[in-house]
Amino acid sequence: MLVKQLLSMKSDTAKPWIESGLIVTIKPDATLAEAAKLLAEQRIGAVVVSSNGRTPEGILSERDIVRQLGNHGPDVLSKPISGIMTKSVQTCTAGEEGMAILQRMTEGRFRHMPVVDGQGDMLGVISIGDAVSGRLKELAAEKDALTGMIMGS
Repeated sequence: MLVKQLLSMKSDTAKPWIESGLIVTIKPDATLAEAAKLLAEQRIGAVVVSSNGRTPEGILSERDIVRQLGNHGPDVLSKPISGIMTKSVQTCTAGEEGMAILQRMTEGRFRHMPVVDGQGDMLGVISIGDAVSGRLKELAAEKDALTGMIMGS
């Protein structure tokens, strides 16, 4: 399954209040507290950091926030996320295979990846859950096809 198919399936998720084409972003000068509030309001696990809302400059996850709180205490909530975010954002394109993305996420131990076009503008964000769901649907379709062949239908 291609990444563009994974993106198209997002409207079928358990979050009907989030449009499948919506990319939640935050500016790099926002505070960690503002980012935590945004994540909670949107009920998402990571937010793309972008000055213009189109190109990813970083990514910030719930885990990043928890680590900062654990290491530095609540005073860190007033710090800008630019110093905390992951700056080397892994991205993918709509034409890449979902299994390859799932492998990259697993090996890199991250759970969210912006999907970009040829100019680096974001088309969406996929999660490891999106990739796993896509793979499970592929496997179910393969099973049904093989069952049909065996049963002669």
